[in-house]
Amino acid sequence: MKQILHIISSPRIEVSASRKLGSAVLEKIQEKYPDSKVKERDLTKNLVPLLEEVHINTFFTPAENRTPEQEAINQYSEGLIAELQEADIIVIESPMYNFSVPASLRAYFDFTSRAGYTFSYDENGPKGLLNNKKLYIALSSGNIYSEGPYQSYDSNVPYVKNVFGFYGVTDVSVFRAEGLSIPGIMENALEKGIESIVID
Repeated sequence: MKQILHIISSPRIEVSASRKLGSAVLEKIQEKYPDSKVKERDLTKNLVPLLEEVHINTFFTPAENRTPEQEAINQYSEGLIAELQEADIIVIESPMYNFSVPASLRAYFDFTSRAGYTFSYDENGPKGLLNNKKLYIALSSGNIYSEGPYQSYDSNVPYVKNVFGFYGVTDVSVFRAEGLSIPGIMENALEKGIESIVID
């Protein structure tokens, strides 16, 4: 039985292309693995706090020295990380906002990027600890960033791939609904993105 973690980051609901594309990816996965179990983490319904000094201090304070407030923060962070650790497959919806990811997703990474949990360091440098997992990224964007003159503007997919690569997740597939604001392309952009979905 596959454990699937579905991460949603778009603050838009009904009209969100990334939500629709991500749901289509999830549906295809469930068709392939009908006995799979899904855990949903909607970052717009359960906001991860923006990183503050108290959070950073917590992450670097030994367990025996933490205050009650710090221990609560640590347990919250560990809960987010446990979902990643338990997942066999991760589906992350990442709409393009100002060439990068929504703030909610960046905040999520700030609470899951912790030495000793998602990565570690040894004499050879950093080492990812979330191995043998599959990542599917569902991206939506108004412009086209997969190719052409604006390809270098894409700080979304490379960022998400780099974060998860640092965690040890290197098996990644990306599906794009792009050109959603370009007349002549926008009419079929989402359908084209859904048609491109292949679950391996």
